[in-house]
Amino acid sequence: MKEQRRFIRHPTEIPIELLHKTCSVSEKTRLNDISLGGLAFSSNQNWQPGTIIGIRIPLIDPEFETTGKVVWCQKKNTQFDVGVEITNAYDAFKVRMVEQICQIEKYRNQLKRQGRNLSSEDAATEWIKCYAAEFPSLEMGKKP
Repeated sequence: MKEQRRFIRHPTEIPIELLHKTCSVSEKTRLNDISLGGLAFSSNQNWQPGTIIGIRIPLIDPEFETTGKVVWCQKKNTQFDVGVEITNAYDAFKVRMVEQICQIEKYRNQLKRQGRNLSSEDAATEWIKCYAAEFPSLEMGKKP
C-alpha cells in the first residue's frame, strides 16, 4: 500500500484527553504519534470520520488544547486506531511545538532509564544542542 501521509509522524507516548463535542463523551488515552498535520491515538470508541473532537495534552504547561477532525478510524484488536487532522493553521503550528516537546520528554525518559535525572529545562537544552538540527522539516522528505 502506498504511503498517503503528507507529514512525517513521530512516535510518542504522551497522555491525552479527548472530548466528543456533541455529546460530552470524554476519554483518556495516549498518543500513538504526532505530526504537523495531526495526530493518531488508540481509543475504546469507534470515532466516525468527520467527527469534531476536542483534544487536550495535560503534560504541557500550560495545557495544550485544540480541536480536530477525525479522518480515519480502524479497528485494531479490541480498540480503534484513530487519525485526527488539526484543521486550524495556528493550532497545527502549535502541534509542531508540542511534537518537539514530546521528543524532548522521550529523550528525558531515556536518560532517566540510564540513571541520568535531568530537569525538563536541562533535557530540552541538551536535546536542542544534540538533535534539533536533525528534527524533520515540516514536509515529508525535506531536510530542515
